[in-house]
Amino acid sequence: MQAEIITIGDEILIGQIIDTNSAFIGKALNSIGVSVYQITSIQDEKDHLIKAFKEAEENANIIIITGGLGPTKDDITKHTLAEYFNDTLVQNDLVLAHVEQLFEKYITTPISDLNRKQALVPSKSKVLMNKYGTAPGMWMEKGNKVFISLPGVPYEMKALVEDEVLPKLAHKYKRPFILHKTILTYGLGESAIAQRIEHIEDQLPKHIKLAYLPSLGRVRLRLSGKGNDEDVLNKDIQTQVENILPLIKDIFVGFEDNNNSIEQIIANQLVKTNQTLAIAESCTGGKLTQTFTQHSGASAYFKGGLVTYATQSKVDILGVDQAIIKKHSVVSEAVAKAMAINVREKLNADIGISTTGNAGPTKGDSDAEVGTVFIGFATKEGAKAFQFNMGNHRERVINKTVNKVLELLQKEIFEN
Repeated sequence: MQAEIITIGDEILIGQIIDTNSAFIGKALNSIGVSVYQITSIQDEKDHLIKAFKEAEENANIIIITGGLGPTKDDITKHTLAEYFNDTLVQNDLVLAHVEQLFEKYITTPISDLNRKQALVPSKSKVLMNKYGTAPGMWMEKGNKVFISLPGVPYEMKALVEDEVLPKLAHKYKRPFILHKTILTYGLGESAIAQRIEHIEDQLPKHIKLAYLPSLGRVRLRLSGKGNDEDVLNKDIQTQVENILPLIKDIFVGFEDNNNSIEQIIANQLVKTNQTLAIAESCTGGKLTQTFTQHSGASAYFKGGLVTYATQSKVDILGVDQAIIKKHSVVSEAVAKAMAINVREKLNADIGISTTGNAGPTKGDSDAEVGTVFIGFATKEGAKAFQFNMGNHRERVINKTVNKVLELLQKEIFEN
């Protein structure tokens, strides 16, 4: 069972926004046994849309379209779908009532005729009611093919996919099972890992594939399988996991499945052991804190984060001794330890983490080379700091530092 995703909007093609919708839809389809054949981004232009629709219909059973459903003249998806299906637009009274209710309850500007035209849908379509916006989703069938048009606003699209699209697809089509098991590793590059497990990879069954997903200091190994018997598929994938793990036990940190990322693994362990975390950041600029707080429930273990980016803020806010900075420089083991100790004490946490370094391209208040980073770690037993060189590209330094903190913290809390 194949699907194609089409995202519509000039704003995607010129890089004004990032297409996050396709990633969400692809993962959602995979969860019900639908493989994504292709993802296509196209401009808001009728001939381009029709060409994309025709090609997608040849490629896949399920065509999911996002974007182009707004009330303005550049939003042409509905009109083009109607033309493609030799159809006309008609008013859906339920959608109109919903649009009017949204304006009455939540929108201060008066409703216009443009807004009311959101209730126009192709007569052959089944309306998918958008609880959070004025643009309805539309379901249109052509033989055994289905075209699904969804709004481009991510939270509106996600609700429609979860509440409407997935249940309808599951009911309409018989699908295989698609299962993934992702092994999370830190500290070794993909080519080195590949050498270690080469003989395992060469002997994989045809229905199981192995993918390497590297990302600045970490590599995820994803085993994917497709089959009609879920129990057999689970056992086959687990067999391969058991074959691989003994060969990478020194770099293995856990599994990343069902949105269970390394920060969530850490979070679960902190909650389980009744420990709390506080973070003081300099070179990572708040990204480490955001890594934890992007997930709901972080308040159960996360006390807070302080971004003391300027040297003086480390003194004024964290209380780092000016003499330590003067003697060792702001990018140093001593300052990293002091930051970790002080944030732990100020926020009354069990564990304090700190980052300080030169992300580049200039050196700032320290003579340490660009890419030099110190990561501090403090508990009631004491404090320590680790030095690394994360490269010479700013984005790489920041992201690799965040990943290294997660690696160190994961090892620390599971070993102690």
